[in-house]
Amino acid sequence: MTFKVYFQPSQKTTPRRENTQSIYIEATSEAEARQLVENNTEYNIEYIELLDEKSLEYEKQNADFKITKF
Repeated sequence: MTFKVYFQPSQKTTPRRENTQSIYIEATSEAEARQLVENNTEYNIEYIELLDEKSLEYEKQNADFKITKF
């Protein structure tokens, strides 16, 4: 399954909407996706979204689409 993870780049600063970024993760569950990001980054996770087939196809049209591997 593919998840889109919305995050703030640092846990040490106050979250601001304009600083929200996202990455795409392959995982078997939302919990596994969260664990991968928490174990490998200093990101402050805001939200994790499971992408269905239509959403994934839409995201793939974005030039910045890339699955993050840890």
